[in-house]
Amino acid sequence: MRASRTFGLVAGLGVGAGIFYYKSLVDAHLALGLSPSLLMVHADVRKVMRLAQERKAQELAEYLTGLLQHLADGGAELATIPAFSPQICAAELAGMTPLPLVDLLDAIAAEAARRKLKRVAVFGARVTMETHLFGRLQGCDVVGLSSEETNLVSNIYVRVVEEAKASSEDYEQLRSLAHKVIERENLDAIVLAGTDLAFVFNEENTDFPYLDGARVHIQAIMDQLAASSA
Repeated sequence: MRASRTFGLVAGLGVGAGIFYYKSLVDAHLALGLSPSLLMVHADVRKVMRLAQERKAQELAEYLTGLLQHLADGGAELATIPAFSPQICAAELAGMTPLPLVDLLDAIAAEAARRKLKRVAVFGARVTMETHLFGRLQGCDVVGLSSEETNLVSNIYVRVVEEAKASSEDYEQLRSLAHKVIERENLDAIVLAGTDLAFVFNEENTDFPYLDGARVHIQAIMDQLAASSA
């Protein structure tokens, strides 16, 4: 089995998302005949969410840089932050990070372009929805939800992050809203822009057009690791 480059993961944003990324990356490594070499550091999700909501990009970037330095000190060669809210400080972090990063939003933008998506809506944390995925979907019209719809998605998302699981009611409410917004706004897809939404939707239970940000990101990570381990 070929050795993979050591990959660093900033986990804890929330706990469930870190577990999902860890298991998915291990499974993907093994499927490619690679021996996983993974490091994880735990972030304070409440601190990150607060700084993101308050738009304190510089302070957030400094906090994340410290976590990435721990990964670098442990031997990581490449890393990622598997969460959407921290992307509000992407520009600041780019000039501070001690490790090259596999960018979450770049992966989503590339997949949206590949699929020629022209009109979408975003489900995720409040800051992600309100900033329309931080303006990173070039050439794609991101349609905003109503304040009531934004509150519904945000409240469900916070609960899923805190509990690391989704109830059947959470699923039905988000599924119903997705169908409603797609029909009303004539959308090409819903962008699932919250890593913990992987606990709500998967290939078997999602009956509306969607782009799963977490799974697209994991594939982008593996593409880089496989290429550099060839």
